[in-house]
Amino acid sequence: MLKRGLKHHFLLFLTLILITSCSKFRKIEKSSEWRVKYDAALKYYENKDYFRSATLFEQILPIVRGLPEGEKTQFYLAYTNFYQEFYLLASHHFKTFYETYARSEFAQEARYMYAYSLYANSPAYNLDQSTSIEAIVAMQNFINRYPDSEFRDDASDVINEIQVKLEAKAYENSKQYYKLEYFKAAVVAFESFANDFPDSEFNEEISYLKFMAQYRLAVKSIFSKQEERFKKANEFYLELLDRYPNSAYLKDADKKYGDSLNKLNQLAKK
Repeated sequence: MLKRGLKHHFLLFLTLILITSCSKFRKIEKSSEWRVKYDAALKYYENKDYFRSATLFEQILPIVRGLPEGEKTQFYLAYTNFYQEFYLLASHHFKTFYETYARSEFAQEARYMYAYSLYANSPAYNLDQSTSIEAIVAMQNFINRYPDSEFRDDASDVINEIQVKLEAKAYENSKQYYKLEYFKAAVVAFESFANDFPDSEFNEEISYLKFMAQYRLAVKSIFSKQEERFKKANEFYLELLDRYPNSAYLKDADKKYGDSLNKLNQLAKK
């Protein structure tokens, strides 16, 4: 009974604190003095109460724009959104900051955080990567602008991570064409992948699949196009053999290559 009573009093105490806190915030929110809101927003920010901090900063932003306090308001408002994981909104405010306060001591950090917010908002590799591409461009622009920045290493790490994501996306997309038996499109996608990601660990498999796609395209083609397409398939096989002489894919590729040579011989006789 004693423990239950203590728990009840503790919950009541917490409720009173929350009510008092909300009442205090509502009073500040309704205040006509922007300075009151500004000081309170800074305190809420320091206490990591980003929702209340953002609410007050947003209210006073139009008023303090052009004043010395406007710079800090815009900068902290961007961070309150970032910490609440509103990354697109954060990127907007960081961009607004460095465009408005280009000479600020925080302009460099704001440019980095603009790019980082886009990166934080980028989805898993199997989804649309428009935001990822936007983030990698923004990060590269940041490095170009501030080559000696303290954020340079982190920016480089973000670029590398996004490239891995884009590589995985391109890999899955190119294989999807093959799975759907769009062999002509698959060949183009495999060649684009190899050009865009020359150091990828997937290139051995991509080289094999490019040969297979071209071979299967030739098999399905009308008579008048078979010779040209089988010859192209054989070129892709020799490419695979030259680049990956010990590839595990060669066992299967050898059979298809032999069949391709036989098909060409038959076509020559006809």
